[in-house]
Formats: sequence, structure tokens, C-alpha cells
Amino acid sequence: MQEPAITPELIQSHGLSPDEYERILEIIGRTPSFTELGIFSAMWNEHCSYKSSKKWLRTLPTDGPQVICGPGENAGIVDIGDGQAVVFKMESHNHPSYIEPYQGAATGVGGILRDVFTMGARPIAAMNSLSFGEPDHPKTRRLVNGVVEGIGGYGNCFGVPTVGGEVRFHPAYNGNCLVNAFAAGLAQTDGIFYSAASGVGMPVVYLGAKTGRDGVGGATMASAEFDDTIEEKRPTVQVGDPFTEKRLMEATLELMQTGAVISIQDMGAAGLTCSAVEMGDKGGLGVRLNLNAVPQREPNMTAYEMMLSESQERMLMVLRPEKEAEARAVFEKWDLDFAIVGETIAEDRFVIEHNGQIMADLPLATLSGSAPEYDRPWEPTPPAEPLAEVPQIDPVDGLRALLASPNYAAKQWVYEQYDTMVMADTARTPGLGSGIVRVHGTDKALAFTSDVTPRYVRANPVEGGKQAVAEAYRNLTAVGARPLASTDNLNFGNPEKPEIMGQFVGAIQGIGEACSVLDMPIVSGNVSLYNETDGTGILPTPTIGAVGLLDHVDDMIGDEVREGHVALLIGETEGHLGQSALLAEVFNREEGDAPAVDLDAEKRNGAFIRANREFIKACTDLSDGGLALAAFELAERAGVGVQLDEATTSFLFGEDQARYLVACNFDQAEALMIAAGQAGVTITSVGRFTGDAVWIGNASAPLAELSRLYRSAFAEQVV
Repeated sequence: MQEPAITPELIQSHGLSPDEYERILEIIGRTPSFTELGIFSAMWNEHCSYKSSKKWLRTLPTDGPQVICGPGENAGIVDIGDGQAVVFKMESHNHPSYIEPYQGAATGVGGILRDVFTMGARPIAAMNSLSFGEPDHPKTRRLVNGVVEGIGGYGNCFGVPTVGGEVRFHPAYNGNCLVNAFAAGLAQTDGIFYSAASGVGMPVVYLGAKTGRDGVGGATMASAEFDDTIEEKRPTVQVGDPFTEKRLMEATLELMQTGAVISIQDMGAAGLTCSAVEMGDKGGLGVRLNLNAVPQREPNMTAYEMMLSESQERMLMVLRPEKEAEARAVFEKWDLDFAIVGETIAEDRFVIEHNGQIMADLPLATLSGSAPEYDRPWEPTPPAEPLAEVPQIDPVDGLRALLASPNYAAKQWVYEQYDTMVMADTARTPGLGSGIVRVHGTDKALAFTSDVTPRYVRANPVEGGKQAVAEAYRNLTAVGARPLASTDNLNFGNPEKPEIMGQFVGAIQGIGEACSVLDMPIVSGNVSLYNETDGTGILPTPTIGAVGLLDHVDDMIGDEVREGHVALLIGETEGHLGQSALLAEVFNREEGDAPAVDLDAEKRNGAFIRANREFIKACTDLSDGGLALAAFELAERAGVGVQLDEATTSFLFGEDQARYLVACNFDQAEALMIAAGQAGVTITSVGRFTGDAVWIGNASAPLAELSRLYRSAFAEQVV
């Protein structure tokens, strides 16, 4: 089949600018073939090369005594003691999920699971962070149902518990939903596998499912805005098979025990191209591939299609040749393809052969390491206008408005579609703050959370970035876990717009500062840009996934709210209502500045909670909805009423940071008061848990009535 001629239109359709194409001509000294153009397009798109974000990502803190492997590999690795490590990462599948919700979300889960077990870790937990448009937008219902079904369908069949996450709705996501998937696994510190190839003449082996035409150009599509041609992009969405992935995981982990693996890489974005180039580049080697050996599920596939296919459930490995028979036997036992498709070579070349012809011959290191890197112009986000006065409201009416919003109503409709207990190690399920999973065979447990407040980031990217990290820190602390490290999923609009790039830069600055002060280094992550449709961008949404450690699962702070328990507020309250949930839901106003984040106070108050967990029966951090929503959630969970003494709108619904609400008996409250005085921590008694109603000042409503509203609002409006 004759390859098409290289035209300006073809270059543009591959997401390459005229300057980038000129750079390609300089590198190879000739016009590229169609296959070579596709390879450059895949390696140099935003999704794979981080060309707009590299400069700023380098500023993030990535080291610490607990860090075994930071960014740059398939996932980050953190030591948890006793020769064990937790391996984790978060990645986006935004564009595919908007085009084809079920498969887009399902393959997002599949891809992040492969990132984890490629490193020798068995997945033990999954989370997701989902952002959709307005509940009454014509596309929202289909997107919510498809995405949730796709996440559940893949994760449940694969057999990993989904233990946490978040779901939000906002008009800014009407044209571009966000689907961020997180996975974590356990590995032995002496059994971790990396992707750098080594040794000349080593076999390059294709593992897993066969290659089809699904997902061709998917990485390039993910690096562009949407417009009215969106339906034409449907073939770029991958198709997943969780049962094949389960077999692939078991075969891969078994293979790793044979000593056959020199290096291994999952085939994700840009498929065979990216996996081969990254393995060769990290090892300082070239790679030669013979595409006739690639297992194919469709006839007459071209070299271009095979190199850019993003068919799922595939891996690429560099093999110790003396172990070939043993390795092949493992994959044949699991009924998966095992094919030697090439070899490592000493020359710095990426050579692709097909049907006896050289379809591509490129300098490999340049493909990987010399992608364009842009210092995009950026404008700082202007300071927010001071918040105009917010009227006092009936506090119970304000609480009702929050409970009736799909943003703050209970999300059980979502997480009840996920298997949260498979593997039988889940100690705390979704809906109760951080998810917790026991480290099998030990007394330890790991806590997981995912957090960001996009309206804060839009108003003040620096403080909003800080707040995302601080809230993750608090959510881990509230269950008694010591925060270990973070992964980020940085979702923004078009970086070629200086105001959008300014949001990105500010958020990175805030995230970096918070991660440094709170000892939560970024060990992995993903950047998703161009989340725009017809020029309208999403809210800046830098999601933070974080992991914490409980040295003993019995150290977990529970949710044992009982009749007569005292309600204690830890931290300073000034009543900040700018960009608050109350302002948005009750007054339809998104105004004012984000709350300031005092990182020293965050660290001090968090340390106080963890040091005094023996006196705490239940704990939650204060974030969206402030004290009123936090107190209701603790009470509703336990089926006990609550009385709050203060009825001031700003005190009840303000979203000041570094705060926790604690429930305990009177003697424990006295002990906490004494300890707080010694630690220099502000602590205030704000009420008690009692009866069967919610009382705020002189206003009240039956707990059962509010609970029905809270439990039904999401499904009634979204499903």
C-alpha cells in the first residue's frame, strides 16, 4: 500500500506546527515517510512529551527518604517498611471518556492498573476523580452513567477494590468531562522492575493481547481541543477487555519471578512507538522492530497503524535470551500472545521493518529526548475582587441547599456500582473520607484520597494548588494515617492562552510549596491540557492523589459518633466565604478569593490529630460547606442528631483551612483541650451529638428528613 504524500494539511492533522515540522527536517535531513511522521507526532504531542509543562514540572519536590522512585517511570514508588513498597499513579482519560464514556473510562482504569503491575506490584486499590457539566445539561446524564459503568465494569471484572474518589458538577465541564483514574499496588523493594533496556542484541518481546486499529492517534487527539468534528474522533478511543488484563497481570507477575525480564514497559499512549522508544532511550540503546511479527487481530494493517495503535492489554519487554522458552511457556499458559518482534541495537536508531521494507529509520534518542520544549507566555491570574457582603441565612435552609446539590449530596449511587471489598482487605469503604486497605499479611494499612477544589484554583491558582495538597493531607490525617507522598493529575485548558498557562504556573507553585512543607513529594503524575471545546475551557483542576500509612490498622480513627459525644473544632475560624460552596449553591455566586492556606498550621494541626488519636472517636476535615456540612455528615453517618451552638453564617459555612471536627466523650475532650494548649493548637467546643434532629442555634430539622434529602438528591438529579 502506497503511503500518502506529506502535505501541510497532513502535518497539521498530526498536531505538528510548521516550526516543529521544520525541526523534523533538520533532524533527519530529508522528508519523513508517513509512518515516520506518525511516530514524530506521537512522541512530540503534549500527552507524551509534556512540551508545555516540563519547565514547571521540574520545580516540584520529588525526593524524600521514603521515595524509592519518583517521576519518570510508569508509576512512583514509596517505601512503607519491612521490605515493602507502595506503587501508585493517577492519569487522565478525559477526551476518550467524553467521546465514548464507557470505553473511555474503562480503558483509563485499565491503563493505570498496567502502570502499576508493570513495575512488579499487585494492584490493591483504585480511586477516581470525576468532573461533569451541569446536571441538567443534555449530555451529563449519559456521560455520568457511561463513565461510572465503565469504571465499575473494568475494575470489578479485573478484581481491584475502588476505595475512594470524588464527583463534581459545574457548567465549565459541559463540553469536556474529566475522568482521572488512580491505582496503587504493593511490591517487594527487591522485586521492582523498571523500563530501561540494557544489553545489545537482546530480544524485544510483545506480550498480551493482539493489535487492532482501535486508538490509532489517541495520544494526538488527547492533545487537541474539541470542536464540532468530535464524532469523527470516535475511532481514536480504545476498547478494553478486563478479563484479558487480569490474565496479563498474572502472567506478567509470574514472568517476573523467572528472572527473564531485563526491562518492561506497558503500551499506553502511542502504543508500540512510545514503549519501544522510552525503553531504548532510558537504556541508551537503539531498537529494531519487525512488524510482521506483531500479533494482529485485523487484516492488512499498515506500519503506521501498528505503530500508533493504542489497543489495550499489551506490554513490551526486553528479554534475557536464555530464558525465552521459560518466559514463552508462562504466556502460553495464560493464553496470551508472546512474540519476539525485534532486538536492541548499539546504534542510536529506531528502525521499523514491514513486509521487507524499511518504513522508518530515525534517531531514537532525538525522538524521546529532543521533543520541543516550550516556555509558553503566561499571565498571573489577577487578584480576586473583595467579596461583597453575604446575607445571613437560616442555617438549616443553608444546609438543606448543600445537601440537595449533587456536588455535596451522598454519592452512594456511584460507589455502590464499584466492588469495594474484593481481595477482602478493605478496612474503610468510599463515603467515609479516605479509603483504607490493609497491607495483606501485616498489621499495616494504607490510606488513599483524591482532592481538589477547582473554583479555588480559578480564583487564586497558587492558594488553590496549596489547598488541594492540604486537603489531601487532612483527609489522610483524619483517619489517623501519616501522609507519605502524592501523585498529581493536572487538568487545564489550552496552554497557548497566556491566562490558562498562568493558571497552570500558579497551581504548580502552590502545589510545590505545599508538598515541600507537608512532606508529601510528588512521585508520579500526568498533565492533561487542551481540555476545551469551541474555545471554552474547563475550570483548572489539578487533582492530588495522596497515600498515607497506618503502622497498625488498629490506629485508624473510626467514625464512632455516639449519643452525648462532644463536638470539638480544631483550628482557627475566621469565616471565609469567598468561593465557598454556600455562596455557589445558595446565592449562585462564584466570587471572592480562595481561602488562604497556612501550611505551618496545617502541619501543626495534623500532627496534633495523629498524636492524640487515642482520644478521638471520629474525625473529619473541614472543607466544602464548612462546619455545618462536616457536622451533618458525622451525625448522619452515625444516625445521631447534632446541636451546634453558633448560628452565624460565616462561622457555620466558612471554608477556612487547617481545620478538623472531632467527636469524643467528655473525658476525652478534656484531655484534648489540655494537649491542644501544650501544642499551641486552637480547639473550641462547638456543640454535641445528641437526639434525632439537627439543631443550629434556634433552627432545627429532623435528622431523618435531612438524611433522605442527602441520600436521594444525587440519583434524582443526575441518574
